[in-house]
Amino acid sequence: MFLKKIIKGIQEVKGENISILNFKKKENLIYDYFVICDGKSRNQVYAIFQSIEKIIKNEFKQMPRHIEGLKNKNWILVDYINIVIHIFQKEFRSYYNIEGIWNDILYNV
Repeated sequence: MFLKKIIKGIQEVKGENISILNFKKKENLIYDYFVICDGKSRNQVYAIFQSIEKIIKNEFKQMPRHIEGLKNKNWILVDYINIVIHIFQKEFRSYYNIEGIWNDILYNV
């Protein structure tokens, strides 16, 4: 349910290219999922963050444990402990290639 609400928050402000990495079967990790998406501009990246935060706060009374990237808004990381959200501008998502790095770890170890 929590994960679905995060996706809803992304979709409500037209976030794109939603990807979910499932870490539940990996041992010794505190998070279960990475949710990765992108926006077309810094403003949209910030709007996606605000939408997710508002929905989670209203429905679960929970605030993120940690947030990074609010100053530049090129890549905002939102940590809800068991779910970590990465909100990128498109070009930064391509550059950092989070899915590629973690897929190698998930499937080649």
